[in-house]
Amino acid sequence: MNTSPKIPITDEHMHIDPRAKGLKAVKEFQNAGGTHIMLVTKPTWTIGVEVTRPEDYRIVFDETVDLARQINETGVKAFPVLGVHPAEITKLTERMELDRAVELMKSGLEIAATYVDEGVAVGLKSGRPHYPVSEEIWDASNEIMEHGFMLAKDHDCAIQLHTESVEEPELIDITERAKRTGIRPNKVVKHYAPPLVNVCEKLGIFPGVLAGKGAIEQALEEGTRFMMETDYIDDPDRPGAVLGPKTIPRRTLKLVEEYGEEPFWKVHKENVEEVYEVEIEI
Repeated sequence: MNTSPKIPITDEHMHIDPRAKGLKAVKEFQNAGGTHIMLVTKPTWTIGVEVTRPEDYRIVFDETVDLARQINETGVKAFPVLGVHPAEITKLTERMELDRAVELMKSGLEIAATYVDEGVAVGLKSGRPHYPVSEEIWDASNEIMEHGFMLAKDHDCAIQLHTESVEEPELIDITERAKRTGIRPNKVVKHYAPPLVNVCEKLGIFPGVLAGKGAIEQALEEGTRFMMETDYIDDPDRPGAVLGPKTIPRRTLKLVEEYGEEPFWKVHKENVEEVYEVEIEI
């Protein structure tokens, strides 16, 4: 008999790919106790899409929305987060001028925002490269990210950021760029965040803490103003990367034994509801 606590358990950044484990990964998440997924678009090149015009992004967005519909039929609730992976700029500039790449990526974000307006997506995804790039590419990437902030502000939704590894100085830089656009800071989510809960709270942005070994315990030492994510990428060549689909349910239920259920209602329900303006029900 299953005697595990009945609380919502949300993976705040997960990819699912029908060419890989697909719904089997969702089933693993569900069987381990998972209830909700923020389903993030995969990078275009990982699913064989070569972008040459803005409309090409719709292929990825439509697949994500359709996958969310299929996931919802399993009893797990999926919310699509659509956008343009910041590493796209490197892929595009192999084939075209930087100005053209920037315009394409901005247009992709604008198209993603229309899905938010239609009520089929709950947030955008942008950011800047997580690897060394030229100053020119860095500046262009910040321009794209700031365009994403403006769109999220105008369309009243959250935006997840994939960026370089961050400590307080990088988080300050990101927050200052966001604030210039007028977006509410609590709509800015640092995906793949370290457990810098106090720093993020001071700045107003939200960390999606990667649920690696010891990270959630560290985060809980500073409070409950964070979300949990695996960044599961569902890549057949990298099974279990970044973290497997069972990670967050298992880790949460284990931590409940030590910390009780209350902190996790905040982490898995209230914070997600605040950021994404969705209902997390079980």
